[in-house]
Parts: sequence; C-alpha cells; structure tokens
Amino acid sequence: MTTLSQKTEQANYWQFALWLALFTVFYNVAEGLISIFFGISDEALTLFGFGVDSFIEVMSGLGILAMILRIRQNPDTSRTKFEVTALRVTGTAFYLLAIGLGATAIYNLFVAHKPETTLPGLIISAVSIAVMWALVMGKRKVGRALNSMPILADANCTMVCIYMSLVLLASSLIYELTGFGFIDSIGALGLIYFSYKEGRESFDKANGLECACEDENCKE
Repeated sequence: MTTLSQKTEQANYWQFALWLALFTVFYNVAEGLISIFFGISDEALTLFGFGVDSFIEVMSGLGILAMILRIRQNPDTSRTKFEVTALRVTGTAFYLLAIGLGATAIYNLFVAHKPETTLPGLIISAVSIAVMWALVMGKRKVGRALNSMPILADANCTMVCIYMSLVLLASSLIYELTGFGFIDSIGALGLIYFSYKEGRESFDKANGLECACEDENCKE
C-alpha cells in the first residue's frame, strides 16, 4: 500500500524528471544552433554534424517530456502505454543518430575536407561534456527512483552525446596540434554501433512492455 509520503516523494521525482526533460530540450536546441552556426562559418563538418545530432537529443527529450505530462495528467492510468511510446521515440532517435554519424564520417573521409579552425569545437565540446554528465546522473537517479525504463533509455541517449563530445574534443585538439583532419571521422564511426545497439534495446524494451500490457489488459 502506497503511503502519502511515498506519493509525495514520487510526485517530486516526476517534477524533477519534468525539469530535466525541459532542460534537455532547451539546452540541446541552443547547442545545436550554435554548433551549426560555427560549423558553417568555419567549414567544420564535424562540428556541423555535432550540431545536427543535438537535435536528435531534442527528439528523445520531447518524447520523455510528453510521457511525463501524460502520466501526470492521468495518474490513475497505467504508465505502460505512455512508456512504450517514449521508448520508441528514444529508439528512433538512436537510429537517426547512427545514420547522422555515419553520413557525416563517410562524407568527411570521402572529400578529405579540413576545417579552417576547430577552436569553437574545443569550447563547445568541453561545455557539453560537463552539462551532459550532470544530466546523465540526474536522469539515472530519477529513472531508478521511478522505475522508468524510458527515462533510463534517455539517459543512455545523453551518454552517447557525451561520447560524441569527447570525440569532438579529441579530434578538435588533435587537428589544432597536428592538422590531421581524419581523426574525427574515424572516431565517429566507432559510435555508430553503440547508437544502433541502444536503439534496438529501446525497441525491444518497448515490445516487452507492450506484450506485458496486453497480458494485463492495460487500458488508456
């Protein structure tokens, strides 16, 4: 039996999850726009691709935000169908992320393009690593407290963005020091498998929840 204090604590965690989702969306929109601007102005394709991929994180964040709002508006309704939708949105975001990474890396290798400078990439990636790490910790804490697989999957999506930021940071630094312009594409190719794997797991979890919901005759 759920006590009043437990309900209050759960409500506080849902509120925290809401703020995390909102921050994820607004931060990544700003990061994406800034990265795309400098990526175009400096002809830095990796930074441009990083900016585009920021909007993939926005997509996942919006899926979690919609789930939280629906659950809060329908507290007595089963969470399962809301969570299935959120997991599929996150899974789709991972697949799009893998496609974006692959297209950017292959294009960079094919045209042997070198940017004018990668200094903005150094600054943006350093800020992104700090912010995204805090988000991952917050999302994992809330996801475990609420036993929410979609929030935990969204935390993994944010973790991929940290790996991307590390690749951007390393490649930008190496390019500034050596002028070797292919290191970023090589590193980005290594992230494709992880993105695909997380996307597939999100869809598998969604299918598992959907089957369980059908067995229990869940209703909207």
